[in-house]
Amino acid sequence: MKTSSAKFKIRLGLFVVIGLALFVLAIFVIGKQKNLFDPVITLKAQFNNVSGLQVGNTVRFSGISIGTVDQINIINDSTVQVTMLVKQEVQKFIKKDSEAGIGSEGIIGDRLVSISAGSPDAPIAKNGQLLKTFEPVETDEIMQSVQITAGNAAVATQELGEILYKINNGEGTLGRLLNDEGIAENIDQTISNLKTSSRKLDENMEAAKNNFLLRGYFKKKERERKKKEEELKKAAEKKENNDKSKK
Repeated sequence: MKTSSAKFKIRLGLFVVIGLALFVLAIFVIGKQKNLFDPVITLKAQFNNVSGLQVGNTVRFSGISIGTVDQINIINDSTVQVTMLVKQEVQKFIKKDSEAGIGSEGIIGDRLVSISAGSPDAPIAKNGQLLKTFEPVETDEIMQSVQITAGNAAVATQELGEILYKINNGEGTLGRLLNDEGIAENIDQTISNLKTSSRKLDENMEAAKNNFLLRGYFKKKERERKKKEEELKKAAEKKENNDKSKK
């Protein structure tokens, strides 16, 4: 095809227009993600460990994306400073005592910076404000804790299985108690003897009350009991009358 033909020029023009359109669209999308077209403020936070955070990751406030991570600089051997670009329109909600922490989108998602609301009466954070921080919990630490818990559960399950095995085989006191019919019969006999002894004790007490030698003693105890009941009843009536008179 000749380069001077009309069809070639039309195709070349369409190619250039489509390329420019895609270039402008890409700039718009990237610029929107990087907040290039919105007024922004700078906020800073310092961590001992950024836990895999990267430039360009999201900054969130109350679960809403409000900016991006602009820079990550090592200050010294124990401090890493994170610089964030945040939309100016949300500045009024971020306070000087707000705290920044590093989290993740889901369990294995990208890292992000999460900013808390802070106290309602605290001053608004200024441009370049250095926020307080709380250190992130490392995934390795979580997995290590889970492994320790799982190991302890496995040991407890094994020990419980051994105990149940011994019980089922009649080993130990509880095992003998559950599996030895003789011990069970002895326990039943002991309970039966206790019931019989209790019944005989009641009969003996009744007989003692009717014995002329002890009759006076039991009558005296009965009179003392009735006297005490009458005193308590009078005290209650007196208290009730006093309460009524006060009203």
